[in-house]
Amino acid sequence: MTTTNTVDAARVELLLSELRLPGVKLIWAKLAEQSDKEGWPAARFLAALAEHEMADRGRRRIERHLVEARLPVGKTLATFDFEAVPMVSKAQVMALAAHFADCERRFQAMVSGYFTRS
Repeated sequence: MTTTNTVDAARVELLLSELRLPGVKLIWAKLAEQSDKEGWPAARFLAALAEHEMADRGRRRIERHLVEARLPVGKTLATFDFEAVPMVSKAQVMALAAHFADCERRFQAMVSGYFTRS
């Protein structure tokens, strides 16, 4: 890496810290290298960074909410006692869970396809 590139990289790191973009800060160098190799347009590079930051924020938000909820460790839908709460329909809850899991799988396939295409 040349001196100019090193200075620019350090500057980007500082700017991303100041802007509070931890997800972008973790991945930008790897994506920049990949985009340079594959000749990505600038818009694609920026979109990839933004998508990664949004996914990272979503993951951190879920982790934060789980900590704040103070749920017992190991509590899952599989261990939920639907008999104790008769007004909650097990069939509806399981159908919703399956739907959201399917949406998550489709989203992951779409995102991974986006990053692997040439």
